[in-house]
Amino acid sequence: MNYQETTNWMFNQLPMYQLQGASAYKEDLTNIKLLAEHLGNPEKKLQTIHVAGTNGKGSTSHMLASVLQEAGYKVGLYTSPHLKDFRERIKINGQEITEDFVCEFIAKHKDFFEANDMSFFEMSVGLAFDYFAAEKTDIAIIEVGLGGRLDATNIITPLVSVITNIGLDHTQFLGNTLEAIAGEKAGIIKPNVPVVIGEYTPETQPVFLAKAEANKAPIYFASDLISEVFPSDLIGDYQFHNKKTVQQTIKIVNETTDFKISDENLKSGLLNTVKNTGLQGRWQQLGENPKIVCDTAHNKHGLSVVMNQLRNEKYEKLHIVLGVVNDKDLDSILPLFPKEAQYYFCSPNSSRGLPTEVLQNAAKNFGLIGEKYDSVESAFAKAKQNASKNDFIYVGGSTFVVAELPLS
Repeated sequence: MNYQETTNWMFNQLPMYQLQGASAYKEDLTNIKLLAEHLGNPEKKLQTIHVAGTNGKGSTSHMLASVLQEAGYKVGLYTSPHLKDFRERIKINGQEITEDFVCEFIAKHKDFFEANDMSFFEMSVGLAFDYFAAEKTDIAIIEVGLGGRLDATNIITPLVSVITNIGLDHTQFLGNTLEAIAGEKAGIIKPNVPVVIGEYTPETQPVFLAKAEANKAPIYFASDLISEVFPSDLIGDYQFHNKKTVQQTIKIVNETTDFKISDENLKSGLLNTVKNTGLQGRWQQLGENPKIVCDTAHNKHGLSVVMNQLRNEKYEKLHIVLGVVNDKDLDSILPLFPKEAQYYFCSPNSSRGLPTEVLQNAAKNFGLIGEKYDSVESAFAKAKQNASKNDFIYVGGSTFVVAELPLS
C-alpha cells in the first residue's frame, strides 16, 4: 500500500477516537503492553517527558520540544490529534515522520494489529515509540491522548511527568467532577518521578498531593513557583500558564538529569516554537484587514480564556464561524460566546460533527444569531465576504473546524 492507502486503512479499519468517539476508547493497557512487547519494548529505550492535562498539553509539549531543540538535542514529539496529515503526530526536531516509515511499519505489523484488535491510537503510539527508538532520539515529549491513567502512552517511565490543568471535558470517560478527572490525569504520576502541575484548584490539588505522596514523587506547582514568565511566539492568553509549566519543567530537567538547558535555550525555544515544531491552530492569525484568528479551544475551560481574549480585541464588527462535535455540552460552552456577533454555523466534515441545524437552534437559546452553512469552507468564505477591513473574524469551536481552514 502507498501512504494514502495506508492511512486510509488506518482510519477506516481501526477504532479511532478522533472520528468515532466513545467506541474507540479502551479502558485498560492490555493491548498497548502486548503491542510494546511485540515491538521489542521500544519505549524502554527512550528518555521521555510525559504531558497530560485537559487543555494546553499540546502547546506545552511543543514548547518543551522547541526548548530542547534549541539546546542541541534530537527531540521526538508525539501529539494528537492531527490537523491535516497523520504524520503531524510524530516528529523529530520539527520534521514529520516519513511516509515510507509509516507504510513499512503498518505493512510489517498489519496482521498483528488485526489479530489483536488494536485501536488506531494504540497503533499510533506503538509507531511513535518504534520510530523514536529507531532514530535514537535524545529525548521524546509524549502527549497523553485522553485522560492519563488508562491512556496508551502511560507505559513509559518518564524523566518528568507534567499535568497542565484540569477541566470538565470527556466526562463520559473520565468522570463528571474535577476530583475524578484529576484522579485520571494523576494516573501518569510514577514512583520517584518528579511531577509538575501547571494549574490547580481547591478540588484538584489534594488529589495531586495524595497521588504524589503515594508514589514518593516530588511535586511542583508551577503557578506558585515561577514568577517571571518569558515571551513566546504562541500568543494566546492561555499560554501564560503553559509557559510557567514549561519553565518549571525545564528547571526540574536541569536539576535532576544530565540534560543541560541554558536560559538562552529556554527563551529562544519559547520564542521559536512555531518555527521549530510547526504547531498550528493556537490563536493563529490567518489574515489582517480584516483580522482573522482561529483557535482549537473546544471546551468550557479553554473557550472561557479564548473568549476573554476575543473581548479585548478592537474591531467594528465581530464575525464568528462556529462548529462543534456531537459530544460537547452546549449548555456550558455557548453562554461563553458574545451575543454581539454575526454567526456562521457549520459542521466539521467528520462523523462526529454536530449537525449545523442542531447547533444553530441551541445557539438561539443563548442569543447567538446567524445563518447555517453546509461546510466550514462555505461559512468561512461568507464571513470573509461580509467582513470589512476593520472587522474581526474568529473561527473555532473544534479542532476539526480549524483543520478545514487554509492554515499556511
